[in-house]
Amino acid sequence: MKRIQCTLLPFLIGLLCVSPAADSPGSRKIDPANSTITVHVYKSGFLSAFAHNHEIQAPIQSGEVKEADPASVELRVDARKLKVLDPEISEGTRTQIQDTMNGIQVLDAAQFPEIRFQSTSVEPNGPGHWIAHGHLTLHGRERPIAVEVALQGERYRGSASLKQTDFGITPVTAAGGTVKVKDEVKIEFEIVLLK
Repeated sequence: MKRIQCTLLPFLIGLLCVSPAADSPGSRKIDPANSTITVHVYKSGFLSAFAHNHEIQAPIQSGEVKEADPASVELRVDARKLKVLDPEISEGTRTQIQDTMNGIQVLDAAQFPEIRFQSTSVEPNGPGHWIAHGHLTLHGRERPIAVEVALQGERYRGSASLKQTDFGITPVTAAGGTVKVKDEVKIEFEIVLLK
């Protein structure tokens, strides 16, 4: 049976990208070396026991957070640098999944190399917690998304969920559709700001 191929990811995906003016007062750059975005793609289907979930690393290319009012965040990810982690599978299978994810069947990273999120508003959601509303651009399509964010120590952590089909991506299937990945994917992130 052909192993299920990963279809996203996103994810942005994915995820946060805002557009404050460069070097605006109260803005701090994101530290790409110490910040992470992880995309979780889950299996489904009648024979899903023979497939596996996927974990994808999305290195942050650049970004900026404005903590002063109005708060905002900026984040960009290079879709061509997404990496399938999946430690339980062989390197050859990981490479095959990676190629499918980056190819025209899923992300089409050559044509749509940038994943970004542009915040439009940030609302408090309790002490040290916010919901960032904005637009995620993925696979050449822009859609609204809400991102839950919490400040833990000096790190912003959070998550969001999105549907691949909202961005024109058809979830990959195998074995006549009895093994497939779910349309919804989860994105988790940890953002560290430069001093």
